[in-house]
Amino acid sequence: MTSEITSGAGAGVTLVVNPSSGRGRGARAAAPAAAALRDAGLAVRTVVTRDAPAALLRAAAAVEAGTGALVAVGGDGMVSLALQAVAGTATPLGIVAAGSGNDYARSLGLPLRAPAAAARLAADVLKGPGPRPVDLGRAGGKWFATVLASGFDSKVNDRGNRMRRTAGRFRYEIAMLAELAALAPVPYRLTLDDGAEREVEAVLVAVGNTSSYGGGLRICPGADCGDGLFDVTVVGACSRTTLLRVFPRVYRGSHTGHRVVTVHRAAAVRLAAPAATTAATAYADGEPLGALPLTARCVPGALRLLAPPV
Repeated sequence: MTSEITSGAGAGVTLVVNPSSGRGRGARAAAPAAAALRDAGLAVRTVVTRDAPAALLRAAAAVEAGTGALVAVGGDGMVSLALQAVAGTATPLGIVAAGSGNDYARSLGLPLRAPAAAARLAADVLKGPGPRPVDLGRAGGKWFATVLASGFDSKVNDRGNRMRRTAGRFRYEIAMLAELAALAPVPYRLTLDDGAEREVEAVLVAVGNTSSYGGGLRICPGADCGDGLFDVTVVGACSRTTLLRVFPRVYRGSHTGHRVVTVHRAAAVRLAAPAATTAATAYADGEPLGALPLTARCVPGALRLLAPPV
């Protein structure tokens, strides 16, 4: 189902709203966000849809028609969808974070679950200093903003996406505990930039354009979406007991000092693993991305973001 509302005066922006984000917070966030944009003198066209393909079509059409900005209202899933429409174009993206995880907005220091404040900030940037260029990842024909996950965390992500009644990082924690019983290292083949392929036994490999996933888990704490490089966190083969000791440290980002964890930096990362392993499907921005093998590339300045400069 899709509906559209147009109001306001002056330069126009398009709000794309996922009403089911964050147990309905997306729907509740739309009105105050639109009001704040109108108060800033912007014409607002709001597209509300529960259907992701329809939302992408509407977002792409708005970009093609020359909208002044696309503003995603929802969680990381809605941001991921909006990226597919605006990445590599001159159209800037604003974010009104109203989901359960909100990892991208969190990493950028944007307001969380404060729709009027988030919209005012987007309007101020649009009318003032202008959009901030930031890097995106691209893999499997799709853009991503936060972390590409493979291995144990991709399996946890898959389970977590089916747990609709639990929100945010608690959903991730419960899913992780459920998946521990099947924990096994994956025989990865990992290539960084133009280096030699290396064989790595690992529980997971996370490729970070920004620092966190899963509602604040700082798996790639040093990742910077303005430096043209990914941070690649590898958690090596370890026992369930060791993983349970490492996991609490991910909230602080201090896990990178543990002996089973290594961190690399690269502009391109190729990951391969046997098809029968749990690493066979990768996730990015919490959404299924595709089967391994795949290559992720960091694309500098691929997104024009309505966020203040760092």
